[in-house]
Amino acid sequence: MGSVTPFPVPARGGQIGFERAELMRILDLYGRMVAAGQWRDYAIELGREAAVFAAFRRAAERPEFRIEKRPALRQRQGQWALIGEGGAVLKRGHELGPVLAPVERRLLKLVAE
Repeated sequence: MGSVTPFPVPARGGQIGFERAELMRILDLYGRMVAAGQWRDYAIELGREAAVFAAFRRAAERPEFRIEKRPALRQRQGQWALIGEGGAVLKRGHELGPVLAPVERRLLKLVAE
């Protein structure tokens, strides 16, 4: 009765997150899409393998676009991915700007009309 068993502590893995400049770039695009009336909600998920920013047309739907950061793929096809509503990878790359380009082009078409 004299021994004390410590409470098990789960192993802490590193949580993946967005850097300030990355998040500012993503939120800037989100704000412009909201102003254009295309997006109405977003969600951020920070996990051990990836950080995900999801943009929704309406709150109750699947995300129209997901922007994923997976540092494990940095040396391969790139840590950034733009994923469409159906789950298909639309663009992948090492830099955030070119990965966001398809959404920004879509925004320019909306504003030009």
